[in-house]
Amino acid sequence: MCETQAMAERVRVAYTVMQSWHRVPGGTATSVLSLARALGERDDVDVVGIGPWIGGQPSEPWVPPIPVRRLPGPYQAIYEAWNRGLLPPTLAVGDVDVVHATTVMVPPKGKARGLVATVHDLFPLHTPEQFTHRGVRVMTGAIERARRYADIVCCPSQDTLDDCVGAGFDADRLRLVPWGATEHPVSAGDRRRVRTRYRLDRPFILWVGTIEPRKNLPTLLDAFRKIQPTEFDLVLAGPVGWHEQLEGHIDGIGSKVRQLGFVPTDDLYALYAEAQLLCVPSSREGFGLPALEAMAQGTPVIASSGTAVAEVVGDAGINVDFDETASWADAIESLIADDVERARLGDLAKLRAGEFTWERCAAQMAEVYREAAS
Repeated sequence: MCETQAMAERVRVAYTVMQSWHRVPGGTATSVLSLARALGERDDVDVVGIGPWIGGQPSEPWVPPIPVRRLPGPYQAIYEAWNRGLLPPTLAVGDVDVVHATTVMVPPKGKARGLVATVHDLFPLHTPEQFTHRGVRVMTGAIERARRYADIVCCPSQDTLDDCVGAGFDADRLRLVPWGATEHPVSAGDRRRVRTRYRLDRPFILWVGTIEPRKNLPTLLDAFRKIQPTEFDLVLAGPVGWHEQLEGHIDGIGSKVRQLGFVPTDDLYALYAEAQLLCVPSSREGFGLPALEAMAQGTPVIASSGTAVAEVVGDAGINVDFDETASWADAIESLIADDVERARLGDLAKLRAGEFTWERCAAQMAEVYREAAS
């Protein structure tokens, strides 16, 4: 604990962790829980989670690392209540200084002095066709609540912050608070274990995420088809989300495309370390945590240019237009053929990832809490 932290006034925060109970918690939950863990290690912040009464305990790795108080009802009903200005988290947790809405679902702050909202992205405004009608309605209303009522709005990337400005958020209430990379050493034994468990006999290119339209997997699959024949497999790690059909894009290459589904955390880090490269062809991202986690393992990344992922990767990877299949094929083919360049980019990636830590993120967020409570 640093001297500044020890001298700082302790701030009590109601911290929403509803996404742990979602059917597919996704990268948002990973980020929110990682930040909660880092905040829980600080002495100047007292963080209490807010979850739904219905649903039991989430399964690993979605169990919140902080104490959780429950609001009555399932998360869907609670979201509807929040959009109507009902059910403040203070009903469950009592007196707090700050309510932190860790996603765009923003509760009323009740008797708290400050309301902080984290806006990961504004995708429901940009691509409503990629969500259910109910999802667009609920999330659009929540975004408007964040714009109107949050004292401070945090964004994990400059790309998202710029989107917020474009959507009418007051620029002086916006704060850039990037996510961090988790330090997770991977041993040679971990690598062997994950290869055996998933029957990965050949070198592979990796993709990680929830399968949904904005992830742009068809472009990656079509690019992978263009570079055949190759000794490399394409490994897809992550659960199926919605509105995405891949079958037509793996015709003829199905034996070389390995769909692993949900992968436990320890296995995922070993996959990052063992992959020859990670591809992130998303058309939009709020941050790009898989890219950062892969970079922390020294794995080079190819990302879509002009996105938050490219912002994270910086000069430590390769950026390609998200919809240029031929360019993706060329970038992949050139990189898997060049061991020296892969090693060079891997070294740069590891250095770049070292700039993003959860401790730094937590320190920035603690400062936001103090500002909101003042």
